[in-house]
Amino acid sequence: MVLGDEDKNIKLIENFYNVKIEVNGSIVYCDDKTKVNVLKKVFESIISACETNGLIESQDVNNILNDNYYKEFIANGVGLKKFYLRTKGQKDLYEAFENNVITFAVGPAGTGKTFLAVVYAYNLLKKGIINKIIITRPVVESGESLGFLPGDLKEKVDPYLRPIYDSFDSLISSENTAKLIEKGILEIAPLAYMRGRTLNDACIILDEAQNTVPSQIKMFMTRLGFNSKMIINGDITQIDLPKSRQSGLVEAIKIIKDIKEIEVVYMSNKDVVRHPVVQKIIEAYEKAEKE
Repeated sequence: MVLGDEDKNIKLIENFYNVKIEVNGSIVYCDDKTKVNVLKKVFESIISACETNGLIESQDVNNILNDNYYKEFIANGVGLKKFYLRTKGQKDLYEAFENNVITFAVGPAGTGKTFLAVVYAYNLLKKGIINKIIITRPVVESGESLGFLPGDLKEKVDPYLRPIYDSFDSLISSENTAKLIEKGILEIAPLAYMRGRTLNDACIILDEAQNTVPSQIKMFMTRLGFNSKMIINGDITQIDLPKSRQSGLVEAIKIIKDIKEIEVVYMSNKDVVRHPVVQKIIEAYEKAEKE
């Protein structure tokens, strides 16, 4: 369990510290004496994680190496799948959901912003704290116009909302997702559908908020009703609006910063829980943008 399949955990450690490691039973040999102490701490952390959670995955080892390891069960998924908070950033985000009326989750793709929001909302629903989940996002971006896309309105907007459906499908199955929608317990709709409503007893999630304009995000936040929570997700490095238009997310963060019931949580590339190459891609682009 500690070494990983075909010693893949050892290979991760070797690449991270640029060392050569050999394991003989419970004894670990390293070709760089200056890194013995830090490697000792890494292996102690991996052993502790195995003892606590059983099987340890490559992502867990990467998080340990980056001093960003955290693992806490949050939900059962379809079949035997279990979902965990996997980084310190994810822990901070989930705690912000619990402790605030409105939470902004700002960070790169792959950090789990949307999925954690879905899990949190569904857990509230299961406990009977709310009676409805509403998830929305802007649907016109990258210069596309719905008027020029084929099909009826649902067919036009569903591709934009697919990541949200995917999150629910992996959590409760596509069949159960459809049942919640049919009963009106789960609503997944374009942002324009929120106008003029007051949303009580609900968890309302706005995804891809970086592609709202200021008037849209203000409209969304003022839909908040009694006994409701709001989660606003976005990646300010992926704004698809025309350059002449300001992102509502960027403006809102500045305006609401002193409201105590609202918290902004910033995720980083350390919190990426997709394929390790995704993290490297994000880091490469960040480096290029700074140059």
